[in-house]
Amino acid sequence: PSFWLWDYLRRSAQRGYFLPLSGGADSSSTATMVAIMCQRVVAELKTGTDRSKAQVLQDIRRITRDSSYTPTDARELCGRIFVTCYMGSQYSGEETRSRAAGLAEAIGSLHTSIRIDGMCDAVKECFKKAEVHSGPTTNDKLIRDPVMGGCSTENLALQNIQARSRMVMSYFMAQLMPWAASGDRTTAAGSLLVLGSANVDEALRGYYTKYDCSAADINPIGGINKRDLKQFLEWAARERGIAVLQRVADAKPSAELTGAEGEQEDEVDMGMSYQELGDLGYCRKVLHCGPLSMFLKLRSTHWWGDGRNLSKSIRTANDGMKTQDDRIAQKVKDFWFYNAINRHKMTTLTPSYHAENYSPDDNRFDLRPFLMNPMFAAQFRAIDRAVKEAAEAKQAWE
Repeated sequence: PSFWLWDYLRRSAQRGYFLPLSGGADSSSTATMVAIMCQRVVAELKTGTDRSKAQVLQDIRRITRDSSYTPTDARELCGRIFVTCYMGSQYSGEETRSRAAGLAEAIGSLHTSIRIDGMCDAVKECFKKAEVHSGPTTNDKLIRDPVMGGCSTENLALQNIQARSRMVMSYFMAQLMPWAASGDRTTAAGSLLVLGSANVDEALRGYYTKYDCSAADINPIGGINKRDLKQFLEWAARERGIAVLQRVADAKPSAELTGAEGEQEDEVDMGMSYQELGDLGYCRKVLHCGPLSMFLKLRSTHWWGDGRNLSKSIRTANDGMKTQDDRIAQKVKDFWFYNAINRHKMTTLTPSYHAENYSPDDNRFDLRPFLMNPMFAAQFRAIDRAVKEAAEAKQAWE
C-alpha cells in the first residue's frame, strides 16, 4: 500500500495527506503506511537510478510546492506532507491521546489536536430550535433535549454526530493546514487528501457511522481485516522500530463515543469479536458461503467446532444456548442479519486499496442486495434443523 499511496499522491497533484489519528489500530495502521511510504521515497532518492532519483525529486518538489527542497530523511519528508490530528471529545481517554502523539512523534508527522465538543454542542443547540409547522405533533410536545444515557435512539444520534463532526473537521483542516502551516498565503495552493481508516470487519458488520471520518478520499486499509492489521502493527513495531505500535496492537479496540478506552469496547457493542468477524467474512467472500453453508463450515473442528468460547450475542438471550452448535448458529444468524440491514452503507465506502481476497468491495453499487429479507427465514430454518438433527443424533449415540 505504501507504493500505491505515493503514486496516488503524486498523480493527484495535491500537497499531502491528512489523517484523523485516534491512537487506535485502524488509524495507526494507516499512519504507519504513510510513514513507510516516506521511508521508501527517501530510500529511492538515495539509492535509485539517476533517472529514478530525478523523477522522485521532481515529484517531491511539486507536491511540497518548494522548488529547492530535498528531504534529508523520512521523518522530515513526513512532516512536510503528512498532517495528523487527534480529534478528542469528553469521552476520549488519555491513553489513546498518548499513543497518537507517540506515533506522530516517531514517524515525524505534523501532529495537531482539537476537541469536537463545541461542534457537537452547536448541533444539539440547533436542534433545540427546531419548529413544527405541520403534522401530528406540536411545538410544545416536541422533545428537543437528547441526552447520552437515555434511550438507544438518543445514544446513537449523539454518538453519530460526534463521528460526523470529525469528518467535517477533517476536510476543513485538510484544506487549510497547508496554508496555516506554511504561513505563505500567496503560494501555498493545494490541499491535503483525507485518509480514511475503516477496516473490512466493520464494513461487513456495518459497525460505523455513515458519512463519519471513514468517509474520506481514499482508505488504505479498506481491504484488510482487524486480525491482519494487528499483525501488521506488530511487524512494524518490530521491523520498523516504531515501538508505540505494540501498545496500539495490545489495546482493546474502542470507538470512545460513550466512554474512554476500557469503558466502551467495540467487540461488546457489536456482539462479535474481530477474530470471529475475520472468519465470518472469509467464509462469506472466499468460500462463497451463504447462511447454511457458513454454519456447516464453522461447526467443523477445524473452525469453531473445537469448543472455543464465542462472544455473547446482543440479539438474543445467551443463557438459552446450551451447545456449541447453538452458539455458532446464533453467531451466523447475527452476522447475516447485520450485514443485510447495514448493506446500504456499503455503497458509500471510500475507495480502498484491495490486497486481500476477502475484501468486501464486491458489487458495492448493486442495489439488489437491499431486497434481501434480513431474517433469512428459509436459511435460518435450515440452520435450526441442522442443529436439531445434530442434537438428536448425539442423544441417540449416548
